[in-house]
Amino acid sequence: MSVPPDLLDILVCPKCHGDLEHRLEPDEALVCHACRLTYAVEDDIPIMLIDEAKPF
Repeated sequence: MSVPPDLLDILVCPKCHGDLEHRLEPDEALVCHACRLTYAVEDDIPIMLIDEAKPF
């Protein structure tokens, strides 16, 4: 299972409030192209903490 589509529709980047891309491979993550940050998804829960985000 993955992040529910209705949740993906309302999630935005916590840093810039921009749109997020949902990636499933290699690991499930939400990507903000404006900030160049990747937010991990663990056990179907997006980790939307700026301090936990990784640059790409």
